[in-house]
Amino acid sequence: MIRRSVAVAAAKLTGGLSRRLGFGGGTALPGLVAERIDPEIVSDMAAQLGRGSVLVTGTNGKTTTARLLRGILRSSGLSPVANSAGSNMMRGIAAALAESATWTGDIRQRDRRIGVFEVDEATLPQAVSALRPRAIVFTNLFRDQLDRYGEVEYVGGIWRETIDGLDAKVTVILNADDPSLAALGRRAGLRTLFFGLEDESLAIEKLEHAADARWCSICGRELSYSAIYYGHLGHWRCEGCDTSRPGVEVGITSIETFPEALSLTVSLPNDQTAQFKLPLSGLYNAYNALAAAAAASALGATNHDIERGLRHASATFGRQERLTIEGRDVEVILAKNPAGLNEVLRTITNNGRSENIVFFLNDDIADGRDISWIWDVDFELLSGSLKNVTVSGIRAWDMALRLKYAGFDTFDRVELDTERALRKALTETPEGEPLIVVPTYTAMLDVREMLARWAGKKAFWQED
Repeated sequence: MIRRSVAVAAAKLTGGLSRRLGFGGGTALPGLVAERIDPEIVSDMAAQLGRGSVLVTGTNGKTTTARLLRGILRSSGLSPVANSAGSNMMRGIAAALAESATWTGDIRQRDRRIGVFEVDEATLPQAVSALRPRAIVFTNLFRDQLDRYGEVEYVGGIWRETIDGLDAKVTVILNADDPSLAALGRRAGLRTLFFGLEDESLAIEKLEHAADARWCSICGRELSYSAIYYGHLGHWRCEGCDTSRPGVEVGITSIETFPEALSLTVSLPNDQTAQFKLPLSGLYNAYNALAAAAAASALGATNHDIERGLRHASATFGRQERLTIEGRDVEVILAKNPAGLNEVLRTITNNGRSENIVFFLNDDIADGRDISWIWDVDFELLSGSLKNVTVSGIRAWDMALRLKYAGFDTFDRVELDTERALRKALTETPEGEPLIVVPTYTAMLDVREMLARWAGKKAFWQED
């Protein structure tokens, strides 16, 4: 008890000092300090959450899915505890728990508190062991940070081992449209809930070059698709062993797209239906909303809770976040791997207008040092859609070369300094027109901080 109190107090002091001195939002370091003092702080404090915890993991969509889920749970009267700034290692979870507690390490109103934690793909085993969650959401499995993870099979192996050790009471919420995740659901004795898109109106004609799960996990034969949404997500089956996409308990039966929103009809268990307009665009956000709805349903939320929570959703920092600067609408869209960026480009081009865009490509540790993934991105989708383009970031020249091969000569559009690149892009964007900023992760943190300051908006760690 004394050790926990000291650890929480140290975390709070560290976080406050970090923010005051301008070192950051105190989303990770306080947790690291707390864990050094009390290595059991996460499991100890998680046990105080009267409604338990749910974990959200996957390659893309973790932050947005967790945010949407928190909105639904608030609509149902609960009070989530979360690492909402996206610090998804154990130190980030520890920091979030410490921040939610009193100085003595006690969490108040325990009967209303539920943990909603975004978890890094490779951190999942530690998080499961410490938090003992009620449910785990798996959004998708794509290539990402190749120098850290290698190929997707490495991450899949971590997840399989984690699932094999789960308590039988844990609900595993899986994307049925992802063959890699559907394979996880075949583990013996597992309590599963599958979600997926049922409406085929937005399906594309063929698998993208960036598709990863092309072969059957049982017999190795190439999968066939009756509907493809993006990456390798879709309605799939193996003609060799007759393995196929599992039936879904939570599905989107109707989807209508708008430039800045999605109109969705979602089927839920027990013949319930939720209908709402989600103020986010892109098929990937339809999946994020679907994953959140599935998790909320598994946790006991009603269709009305789901509708209210998703109808009043807002974008997470840097993920379709919109800011107004000097009479221009600036939209920041994070992109960090081929599947995700392809869908971002498709969403942009679906607007049917010429766009003002600035790309930022970094190769810091959190981005992944290997930037070869940009050659698997279909930048050719932008043909006829670019009005003004600027290229920046640590690896700006690599991005300019990739765009050159896609038919866009941008070598004279490279500006390595972040502020000058943004100023250049803003100046060249006519007043009243939007500017789209597409950065990788570490670039997004710098770009978003700068744009938020110009727009008079809060720092990302102050928002939820």
